Amino acid sequence: MTPLHTIGNFFRDALGQIPLPAVRGLFLAIPVLLLIWVLRLPREQTTPPEPTGRWDENLKVWASLALLFQIVVYSLF
Repeated sequence: MTPLHTIGNFFRDALGQIPLPAVRGLFLAIPVLLLIWVLRLPREQTTPPEPTGRWDENLKVWASLALLFQIVVYSLF
C-alpha cells in the first residue's frame, strides 16, 4: 500500500463516522441559507437599472423559486 492509500483510508474512515442525518441537515442548510441571503438582497441589486415595471424582471423571484425547488427535492429524496 502506498502512503496515499493510508491517507485515503484515514479520511474515508473519519468521514464515515459522521451520522447521515447530520450530513442531510448540512446539505439542506446550504440552499436554505442561500435563500435567506437572496431574499435579503436589496431591490437595486436584483432589478435592471431602468425598470420597466414588468413582474418578471426581479431576479429574486426566479432565484427563490429555483432554491425552493432544490430544497423540496433534497428534502424528499
